[in-house]
Amino acid sequence: MSAHVLLLPGDGIGPEIVAQARRVLERVSDQFGLNLTLSEDRVGGASIDAHGVPLYTDTLARARDADAVLLGAVGGPKWDQLAMDQRPEKGLLQLRAGLDLFANLRPALLFPELAAASSLHAELVAGLDLLIVRELTGGIYFGEPRGVRRLDNGERQGFNTYVYAETEIERIGRVAFELARQRGGKLCSVDKANVLEVTALWREVMQGLGAEYPDVELSHMYVDNAAMQLVRAPKQFDVIVTGNLFGDVLSDIAAMLTGSIGMLPSASLNSSGQGMYEPVHGSAPDIAGKGIANPLATILSVAMMLRHSLHQPAAADAVESAVGEVLAAGLRTVDIATPGDRVISTEQAGTAVVEALDVRP
Repeated sequence: MSAHVLLLPGDGIGPEIVAQARRVLERVSDQFGLNLTLSEDRVGGASIDAHGVPLYTDTLARARDADAVLLGAVGGPKWDQLAMDQRPEKGLLQLRAGLDLFANLRPALLFPELAAASSLHAELVAGLDLLIVRELTGGIYFGEPRGVRRLDNGERQGFNTYVYAETEIERIGRVAFELARQRGGKLCSVDKANVLEVTALWREVMQGLGAEYPDVELSHMYVDNAAMQLVRAPKQFDVIVTGNLFGDVLSDIAAMLTGSIGMLPSASLNSSGQGMYEPVHGSAPDIAGKGIANPLATILSVAMMLRHSLHQPAAADAVESAVGEVLAAGLRTVDIATPGDRVISTEQAGTAVVEALDVRP
């Protein structure tokens, strides 16, 4: 095979963690004969500094031509004074929309060695393996009209529109049902159908799809209850499907169940299987340049890329196993370290994963 992967390191710790992920991609490309071509470009604040916009048109064109995109992180206080439509985060939204990346997969998998690092008791999270499927290109983040207006009395009023069409709900629902079918056969659809008409429609469409998947157990839950259940009994869930806003919040709650947001990868896919892969954490400008950022979520995002867009499950398994071996050896970046662990740097973590790949059977 041959494939082109576009790397977008971005801002903050993005360049540090993507550099380690690149080393892993290069190693598995050699080991498995993948013939990967890797190229790099700017997004977010880095693009603003270079081009004056958070996503340059040529960069979007290169992303469309790539088989997959690996993103680091965007944003930082340097650009906080810019108007909302000019900030680094806008580049990320433009990438998602421009590539039609409607399906966001956010796994929350707890490696056994990190049970003590979770904010919950170990018995509540040991063995945790859930997947949140978030609709990514619709809902309140993209709905129009939106803005800030001046009322007749002179007061300012902010407004956003929460909107979903049946087709948008159906296509993310099918992705979630198919993934649930491949996993534990349970799908929980999260909404707020008791007060929001748009999510009442969401529930109706999901119920209709459920008839096509009799082998998947479909349940429904209000978002406030889902947030509570994630911290009360998270292992009750297998796959959760929800809209853009609720998915944004619930996936970050799920992230902390696993010990650190620095451990969690994500995939954003379009209908052709092309995807953008990124860690779920932010740009962490407070630790940028210190060499202490955790690159494992980005490396695990590489594994998701190998599995979902490049269709190389053996290579994906090898990367995930290598990460597990590093953790089993007691090697930890500072965000996941507990007493008795050996604290290592960002580069040392990348080296440890590459070395684990080198000695695989």
